[in-house]
Order: sequence, then C-alpha cells, then structure tokens
Amino acid sequence: MAFRVPHKVMFQHCDPAGIIFYPRYFEMINATVEEWFEHLGYPFSEMHGAAGTGIPMRQIEVSFEAPSRLGEMLQFELSPRTPGRTSLGFTMVAHGSDDVRRLVCTGTVVHMDKASGRPKPWPEMIRAAMAREAEEDPR
Repeated sequence: MAFRVPHKVMFQHCDPAGIIFYPRYFEMINATVEEWFEHLGYPFSEMHGAAGTGIPMRQIEVSFEAPSRLGEMLQFELSPRTPGRTSLGFTMVAHGSDDVRRLVCTGTVVHMDKASGRPKPWPEMIRAAMAREAEEDPR
C-alpha cells in the first residue's frame, strides 16, 4: 500500500505562469521521502544527527504528465520496493485533486555513512519496516 503525503502548491513553487516550476517537484519528492522515513521511525533528525548517516539520491527519473497550478492540493504516493542491503528503490506518483496524474517518479536512495561517504547497511529494525511496506520490484 502506498504511503500518501499531501502537498499544497504554494506561490513559492510557481513560475510566472502560475504552474509549478519543475525543480520544486524535486523538493516535494524529497519531503515525501523524509515523511516516509519519519513514519518508519527513522526520522531525518536522528538519521542525520546521532546516527551520522544520510540517504542521498543515487538515481531519479521523473515524467511530468500534467501541470500543477497555484492553490492545488497534490497527493504524493510513495511505494517502496524491497530494500537492498544499503539501498532502497521506490516509485512515487502525484495526483491532483481532479485525480489527474501530475508526475511519475522512480528513484533509489542509498543509506550512507556521512563521515566516510560510503554505503552503510540499513539498521535491521528499519530494513524490516521497509520490507513490510515494500512492493515487489517488477524489473
């Protein structure tokens, strides 16, 4: 089941035409990932603080399917795939309140030790939580 996060299209997200300036979608994608890790019990404040880790994006691909306009409420849905030892793939879809798909994103994050910059295995409790919510990788 997908994890859902609403994002309202604010003035700060828009270009002069009143539609989302595409880099702002990447901020919303990252915010959705951050909310999901909070939901799992591994908040960014802990991850980037005491744990000394982070999850940089290794790969991301986005298809922009329809414009989003100022004032709209978007629903971002994150569907994780089965986690690897140090990485996690996901699919994310955003819909408008009219149920029209705005974007489709696939991405991979890597759990990394901030001091060394090298991949680090997921904490077992978090890996188990990710696996419970994962969809099988169709590739």
